[in-house]
Amino acid sequence: MKVLGVEFLRSAASAADFPRDPVPQLALVGRSNVGKSSLINALTRARVARTSAAPGKTRLLNLYLVRLPGPGLERVYLVDLPGYGYARGGARAASVFDALVGEYFAHAPWEGAARREPPAPSADRAAGRDPQARARPAGPAAAVLLVDARHPGLETDRAALDWLLRHDRPVVVVASKIDKLARAQRQRAEREWAAALNVPILPVSAVTGEGLNELWKRISRLLLSAPTERSVPPRAIPAPTTAATSPSSTSRRSRT
Repeated sequence: MKVLGVEFLRSAASAADFPRDPVPQLALVGRSNVGKSSLINALTRARVARTSAAPGKTRLLNLYLVRLPGPGLERVYLVDLPGYGYARGGARAASVFDALVGEYFAHAPWEGAARREPPAPSADRAAGRDPQARARPAGPAAAVLLVDARHPGLETDRAALDWLLRHDRPVVVVASKIDKLARAQRQRAEREWAAALNVPILPVSAVTGEGLNELWKRISRLLLSAPTERSVPPRAIPAPTTAATSPSSTSRRSRT
């Protein structure tokens, strides 16, 4: 996939900062230090996202606007969520993560945003006002769940997938850092991941570029598909304890 341009838009601390324009949003979900920022840089071929060796440092939703050649998908927001499983600052910081991520997923996505953009109301244009200023905040249309290929079947990752499916978001599961495994280790890890999550796994390396083109194809299919279409087989999922519980509440100490 050719990327025409990418820019860091802002960091969102509440719904007031969520995008309000009808551009599809893709949430990047994963444990702290799993490589979400590195994946964004690899997908966009730009050093737009800052990476850090310290887990749990990201506390806001970081929004990146990516321009693509189309047809179909011409713009998309990549939204880097705070990592779950480890929070700098302890339980208090983790509760902030839970509230912010829960609030983000509580907002419905713009239906059909990838296929068309409604024209601005003529009255707003004539008055020189931003027509999106009165629009509702939008949530993610789909998600990428990023897991570490070296650590198959972690409970926090299984809980994250269940949480995403409960929120009715289509998901593609990506196994990062696949380049760090030898061939035999890689084959075993892929089998273990697929068995643990009961979904197909896409191996990806931000270092070698493996799997990036296929990931873009899957992202396009997710965002352009009908709202009822799922990317993974439906499964029996236990009811959430609260509507706003996010994956980070399942564990506070797991880290890479």
